[in-house]
Amino acid sequence: MPTMMDIMDVLVVVDAAPVSERLAARARRRMDIPAGLVTSGTIADLRAHIPRSVGVIGAATEAATVEVAEVARQLHRAGLPVAVYSDLPITVESGIQVYGITDQGPPIDAAESLLDLIGDTPLVRMDRMGRDLSAQLFAKLEFLNPGGSIKDRPALAMIDAAERDGMLSRGGTIVEPTSGNTGVGLAIVAARRGYRCIFTMPDKIATEKVALLRAYGAEVVVCPTAVDPDHPDSYYSVARRLTEGTPGAYMPNQYANLHNPEAHEHSTGPELWRQTAGRITHLVASIGTGGTITGIGRYLKAQNPQVQIIGADPEGSVYSGGQGRPYLVEGIGEDFWPATYDRDIADRVIMVSDRDSFLTARRVTREEGILAGGSCGTAVWAALEVGRDLGPDAVIVVVLPDSGRGYLSKVYDEGWMADHGFLRAGGSSGDTVGAILAHKAQVASGSGSGDAFGSGLPPLIHVHPSESVRSAIAVLREYGVSQMPVVKAEPPLSLAEVVGTVTDRGLLQCLVADPTAVDTPVEAVMGPPLPMIGTGEPVDVAAARLADGAAVLVVDAGHPTGIVTRSDLLEFLAGPRPGGRAR
Repeated sequence: MPTMMDIMDVLVVVDAAPVSERLAARARRRMDIPAGLVTSGTIADLRAHIPRSVGVIGAATEAATVEVAEVARQLHRAGLPVAVYSDLPITVESGIQVYGITDQGPPIDAAESLLDLIGDTPLVRMDRMGRDLSAQLFAKLEFLNPGGSIKDRPALAMIDAAERDGMLSRGGTIVEPTSGNTGVGLAIVAARRGYRCIFTMPDKIATEKVALLRAYGAEVVVCPTAVDPDHPDSYYSVARRLTEGTPGAYMPNQYANLHNPEAHEHSTGPELWRQTAGRITHLVASIGTGGTITGIGRYLKAQNPQVQIIGADPEGSVYSGGQGRPYLVEGIGEDFWPATYDRDIADRVIMVSDRDSFLTARRVTREEGILAGGSCGTAVWAALEVGRDLGPDAVIVVVLPDSGRGYLSKVYDEGWMADHGFLRAGGSSGDTVGAILAHKAQVASGSGSGDAFGSGLPPLIHVHPSESVRSAIAVLREYGVSQMPVVKAEPPLSLAEVVGTVTDRGLLQCLVADPTAVDTPVEAVMGPPLPMIGTGEPVDVAAARLADGAAVLVVDAGHPTGIVTRSDLLEFLAGPRPGGRAR
């Protein structure tokens, strides 16, 4: 009996028989029928598709083969090209092909599908990054999962569970709020199993991730970052609305789905215990949904309660004591407490700044040859912080959740890093945007000491969206400035909290057109945010930016710290150098 090789346009499954993934993948269409006679409607439906071949399969029992043979006979006599798939002996009438399901030849070393390659990621030493530690430092390379991240594990587990529980059926739609990696994992499962995907994402996500999801055929809806989770425009709220309004839709909800941490408790945790021969003493993992650290932590603690579980968290996230303020590192941290996070699992949570996350990720890439994402940098920085106090018996494993390939336009782009104030690009003269800002402060104080802001000029003059135009005019007059940012919080600010700009010219035009607008909220009349520039960028870059506008917003390590205008630049260039020398 030859193994299945025939072209198959339709697979007829008799009496809900199990079908191997390999056979299901070969069929362009599937039709389920009960055991018994084939109806005229079934035959008409099959003929309408003009199939080149109709496959028939039933359960692997002798009784079922009789039913399959009868179905095949009726279809064949209706003029359809029929093939039967069975590993058991089966008697069919002349003209019907019979193919085996199982490959009878020597075994070929190949996975049945990409989904079978999820997990069993390698562990690698990080002796260069850990050169100043007495402890041994290892990295769990989760970016070697098929979808490029650790999120493949919970994605598969959540969809498997949804199918078992009847929450998701063939032809359905998967809807999920994601920062990208979970979306990729879900998209891979969907591609294999024939689901449609719709993902909502915050607007801070790198363009590579959006493009990647669309490459898998997913629909992507981009939502604002700087809104509360329950705001109608948040990517959580939009995902819920799409789920409610889409027939056959299912939202796995990685933030509340307990199959998320269970995936790591059943796979990642046992892998680490086996790979370290039970010698692991410290696990370090960044916290996003909390599924990774909760699942791995539970397994390791069950094996050895003395294992320390360390969380790495962005500055501003609630896990490390923040208020949910925005930050730039992607895919980790939260502004609420997900149900998938066990708040008792971590022995310690370390707050890590965007600067330390990004610069550490770049260092991992250059020293270890591991192209690491920003959240990998967060975890490695925390691991080094933990390791400095440990002795030679300690075995630290840091989880690297994804690759840097999704951040080439951000963390690994010199221009982006400089614009956000993470890199210093100025020369040895010190003539950088930061120097301009410091000079502005000295001039404002009249002291030349650099401690200017005690003189009454705040480092970042600003107004809030809900304040009135009248209030904004008063602030501009009080400090003698012609423009200021509109921000949603008090400094220190994140870039996502800068929502616009007001200028004296713009407000004047507004009031000339409508004098009653003086009591209108600023958010109704503000313009877009000012162009930004990093503190470490050279003066000539500032001059080029100011050629197109009157002012730029100065950013240091992702935080807006001040404004530089053309007048500020002229004052800096014309003023004396330190020590009294002219520029």
